[in-house]
Amino acid sequence: MPVVVYRLLEYTMNHILTEEFGTERANELFRKSGFLAGQEFAKNLLDLTLPLEQFVAQLQKILRDLKIGILRIEEIQDNADQIILTVAQDLDCSGLPPTNEVVCNYDEGFLAGILETYMKKRYLVREIDCWASGARVCRFRCKAQE
Repeated sequence: MPVVVYRLLEYTMNHILTEEFGTERANELFRKSGFLAGQEFAKNLLDLTLPLEQFVAQLQKILRDLKIGILRIEEIQDNADQIILTVAQDLDCSGLPPTNEVVCNYDEGFLAGILETYMKKRYLVREIDCWASGARVCRFRCKAQE
């Protein structure tokens, strides 16, 4: 599917949710939707029995093959309790004009859903750099929650 069709759906839905419920609630709903999608993606497309390094390689390949983005792990700390990762050529925002904001709320939830399903612990994922904020990749901080 052309990326313009996907973005048309995503950004018009976000616009209506923001008008109806406000920015914070719309962002929360997008994260929740992404989280559910991430869980189902992991359960149905990924081998959850692989060791971490192989799991990441598998995830990178599938995300690239499906043209969702190019995943890179920048840092893993404390038994994967904190992960910094980037997604280049991100389906949600790569190529958008800079607006000085991070916009990948759906991706935050999507990544959290994948991580929780594989790692068996809850993650808070927040975007810290975004194509829309002027960065050339989307960067996410993923922190395990107690």
